[in-house]
Amino acid sequence: MTRPRFTNKIVLFLAASAAALLASYLFWSFTPEVRTLLEHRMGNPALSANTIINIIKLFFVGILAYLFVRALNSLFFGLAFWLKRIDAPTLIRNIFTIVVFTILFLIAFTFLFPDVNLGALFTTSAIFGVILGLALQDTLGNFFAGISLQADRPFQVGDVITVGAQRHTGVVEEISWRAIKVRTFQNHVVLIANSNAAREPIEVCPRDNLNARIVFFNTLYTDSPAKTIHVVREAVREADNVSDKVTPIVRIRDLGENGVDYEVKYWLVDYAKYNDTDALVRQRIWYAFRRAGLNFAYPTRTLLIERRPGAELRDGDGGAIAERLSAVDIFAPLSGDETTMLAQAAVRHIFAPGETVIRAGDPGSSMFVVHKGRVKVQVSDNGRPRTVATLNEGDFFGEMALFTGEPRTANVLALEETEVLEIGHDAMKRVFETNPDLVESLSHIMSDRRQGLASQSEADAESPDSKAGILSAIKRFFGI
Repeated sequence: MTRPRFTNKIVLFLAASAAALLASYLFWSFTPEVRTLLEHRMGNPALSANTIINIIKLFFVGILAYLFVRALNSLFFGLAFWLKRIDAPTLIRNIFTIVVFTILFLIAFTFLFPDVNLGALFTTSAIFGVILGLALQDTLGNFFAGISLQADRPFQVGDVITVGAQRHTGVVEEISWRAIKVRTFQNHVVLIANSNAAREPIEVCPRDNLNARIVFFNTLYTDSPAKTIHVVREAVREADNVSDKVTPIVRIRDLGENGVDYEVKYWLVDYAKYNDTDALVRQRIWYAFRRAGLNFAYPTRTLLIERRPGAELRDGDGGAIAERLSAVDIFAPLSGDETTMLAQAAVRHIFAPGETVIRAGDPGSSMFVVHKGRVKVQVSDNGRPRTVATLNEGDFFGEMALFTGEPRTANVLALEETEVLEIGHDAMKRVFETNPDLVESLSHIMSDRRQGLASQSEADAESPDSKAGILSAIKRFFGI
């Protein structure tokens, strides 16, 4: 409850209490006048006038007793929550209010009507009580079933539950004396009677518990199980809402008719978002399969011709890749044939938004060119990631790993669905073998680039022999 609403309720309660006290005081003060007026109007039947006055007094006492019980309820359970952090269920608070109010009302009734025998009154109304009990059978069943649920507390507000054969699944919003209010994931409200819930099996996913989910997928028999398990586990563990406290488990379910059937089991931070998380996990698996050259099994009898991983992405698009590489500064010294050679050897990878392309500290022997989309470059700043650059189409990164074999120095993450071109060590080595003079030209370009980055970061400029150092590192790495 927000603070303004809480303040408004206090003001309303105080105003109602003041009005009730004032009305009671005025009636008690003018009781003689009211009795005289009633006797005059009713032809002086004193007994009837006193009875009417006592009934009105009982009415005012009932209002004051109700306000008193509400205040006592808030004070008692509010103090218990403040001291022990125990949030009493609504049903328990309602039972407390009814019991205390009934006791106070009976005391007031006995005081105002001392001649009335309550025992005889309840005895003569036994038949009426039986009739009323039969009429309220379902209501009483819900009431006592609600008491049982509150005593056992199998679930609480905020938990995700599935009830009965109808499979009503949603988040518990309220547990009242009559029903359980559940909001489904279609944003519908379902009221489940307590008596029905007490008879049905209930599946509970507590909100403060790590609840697991399982997603199924498959691969072709030609795909390595070890590679598949590693690729899927790494893709799933970085998805949003997947807990980092427990590593996802990927295992083979069955050797199916069309391929190998797998399941991935992962644990959620917020189980109420499991539909969105399941969809995100399936999306990450699809992108990871595309990058790793894995294939989903097709339930067909179509003859498939195996091709080299990445070949289907390059065929028919070599001209666009060559054009992209020719516009990259670092490849400016290359001839058209050499650029085409790199384009034919380039491998295209697709990354989902938020996925990591490279990690700082990982070894590498390739560089990347952003073909479509955008990426951001992050470095560690006192243990927290800090974005230092955003790279767009045509920009490149990781060139030091390609030419010198240095480890990655930063994290690069996709900002949107991004396609990158990976230039590997073997492809670059074939270019150097056909034109060894390119080594010196590329070393000058790389040295100038490093000096420019150093000046932008206000670091010390590199020494004059840095070009020679880079040239030596390139020759040593490529065995020239």
